[in-house]
Amino acid sequence: MPNIFSYQSAEVDWCEGNFEHSAIIAEYYNTISNVGFFALSPVLLYLNRQYRQHRPVPLYIISGLLLCVGLFSVYFHMTLSYVGQLLDELSILWTLAVAYSFWLPKTYFPRCIKSRKHFFWLTGITTVVSTLMSFVKPAVNAYALNCIAFHLLYLMWRELKKCNDKRVHRMAAVMVLWWVLAISSWISDRWLCGLWQAIGFPYLHSFWHVLIAISLLYCFPLVIYFDVRNEMPSFKPKLGYWPSDSWPVVVPYIALEEPLKQC
Repeated sequence: MPNIFSYQSAEVDWCEGNFEHSAIIAEYYNTISNVGFFALSPVLLYLNRQYRQHRPVPLYIISGLLLCVGLFSVYFHMTLSYVGQLLDELSILWTLAVAYSFWLPKTYFPRCIKSRKHFFWLTGITTVVSTLMSFVKPAVNAYALNCIAFHLLYLMWRELKKCNDKRVHRMAAVMVLWWVLAISSWISDRWLCGLWQAIGFPYLHSFWHVLIAISLLYCFPLVIYFDVRNEMPSFKPKLGYWPSDSWPVVVPYIALEEPLKQC
């Protein structure tokens, strides 16, 4: 039995050629393209600092988990080891679980769940079971994780139906566009590898890393916007863009405004 920490012991090997650009990094571009996850965490904390002051726990935990996602993805693509593959996938699973635990609106809780605390327990147990099941057939883990995106898109659609702010709808549309580009890159690298190798461009999985990080730059402010509206009635969420609305390339964030009190 090969060592689970050894190079190329993983069940998954992406389209990029191994050790073509470095003697110690198996997939060079798939490794360095994870830089977006390391930038995402501080950007999320800094731009949404008003929200962070009132809801520090979920934002700090999610930001820390995003760093873990980037770190473990770097380790996996650098080594293509079995342990690296599982750490990469499980870090994503637990990030999604924590995000659901803190941010899923109570209106979407199962009927048997009466409080956020009970939902924490349900999510925790489900995630532990899913973690154990991920060892059964690691090759299908990535497909299962990507399927969760469809439930997230459904929840976003439900929340947007209650929202009349056209700027928020536009931000959601931009997020979906980046996600479509990202998942298209992921699928193309996985299923059409022979084609990309034939034309000498087997790097679409590295595009997936960059594009999904950009998508998350729009996703998290959207989630924060709905969390403020659902869980913080004393504040009004306001969408802003850094550095300015007039710039061609911007990063969205959520500011908090106290609604005017009626006399």
